[in-house]
Amino acid sequence: MTTPADRALVGRAARHHASRSSHGLWIPPAHRTDPLAVLASRNSRRLPELLPLHYARMAASPFAFLRGATAVMAADLAHSPRTGLTVQLCGDAHLLNFGFAASPERALLFDLNNFDETLPGPFEWDVKRLAVSIAVAARDNGQPDGRAREAARAAAEAYRTWMRRLADLGELDVWYRHLDTTDLLALVRAGQRGPARTDAGAAEGSGDPAGSPDPSAAADPSAARHRTSLRALEKLTDTPGGRRRITPDPPVLEPVGRIDAAALRRIFIGYRSTLPEDRRVLLDRFRFVDVARQVVGVGGVGIRCHLVLLEGRDSADPLFLQIKEAGPSALEPPLPRSAYEHQGHRVVAGQRLIQAAADPFLGWVTGPEGRHFYWRQLRDVKGASDVGDLTPALLLDHARLCGTALARAHARSGDRIAIASYLGAADTFDRAVADFALRYADRTAQDHARLRAVLASGRIPAAS
Repeated sequence: MTTPADRALVGRAARHHASRSSHGLWIPPAHRTDPLAVLASRNSRRLPELLPLHYARMAASPFAFLRGATAVMAADLAHSPRTGLTVQLCGDAHLLNFGFAASPERALLFDLNNFDETLPGPFEWDVKRLAVSIAVAARDNGQPDGRAREAARAAAEAYRTWMRRLADLGELDVWYRHLDTTDLLALVRAGQRGPARTDAGAAEGSGDPAGSPDPSAAADPSAARHRTSLRALEKLTDTPGGRRRITPDPPVLEPVGRIDAAALRRIFIGYRSTLPEDRRVLLDRFRFVDVARQVVGVGGVGIRCHLVLLEGRDSADPLFLQIKEAGPSALEPPLPRSAYEHQGHRVVAGQRLIQAAADPFLGWVTGPEGRHFYWRQLRDVKGASDVGDLTPALLLDHARLCGTALARAHARSGDRIAIASYLGAADTFDRAVADFALRYADRTAQDHARLRAVLASGRIPAAS
């Protein structure tokens, strides 16, 4: 077994493959693949009738484009230096894929919450995607580049700082580590006591006249506590004819035909077999009530997804499950293919490895036409920030929280001691990632503008 000193040497040696400052460089290759062609290559699994809505949502803003362009960024990162320090990547670690969720013990935790693209890969890919999303969101909110750079740098700094702290902890301490609402308050306070802001940031003002630390500064725990299955029951269902049904809301929620409903009931049995025995006992106490086709997110529009309503003790005891198709990760072309033949299994295994407290109803199944799916609980005290509401001060706090949560996630699956040694005590990595974030934000704006131009020309149909 290698010693901590040996692992630290591995991290320092990785600087020869990719220096810390090299992460700030990004120049599009001369023969960069057309981003719209990359997007089109991912459309084979999408329902054709929902493609116009997919492109319309991506065209809404540069940030929306970034959310739907995971494969584009992965193709671009393939041309950047790699540390060779591998972790289980989230694969799509933009700032809206962090939020609150309840643990089985009902504690409110802040963590990553989307794993469709999860795959082993170089740790810096997740850090860069997070930093870019922060920079793009800042620009979308009208913040100057000084603010955007500051927030992107804060995320990288939090990641580096916390990875170094986690490197000093024992294996079980790291495995059981989580971020709850008490941690959030401490982190926000620490951030407000942290290093002075850049001149560009200071000139704009803090955005928080009171200057009071608030655990909801980056995301709202109190709002998350109200996002329960009972609230979902009120919002998503009604009782026509006295029977509880999912309320149609085209194109977001649409009823399925009798044949599709019967097929989903059949694969429900197969999904059950992938759960641990104790979860099967719990699931068996619910009965299948209704199912509807669901449209989710930006990148997920058109991917086969259904919302399933189950009922426990009575109609006031609901369980909402979501079944979503899983294809190869968008990171797979530039990275080695998954060790899991079943793509739903890939998603579930990655989530269980990354999250501090994974969804107890995670499972996978093979559906009609041999398609791979995974199941998860739709809503159980969950919440995320609204990018449009993030002032400069709130974005800075949120960036720190996301960087901290990402470090915790990577420390579970990768060699935290090697990564911490690679990152070091200086801010070289932080500054480089911030530089990359601004450079790639420029590219994202250009790609977004091109998509809008193509949509305007009619070459690609888009929904209004």
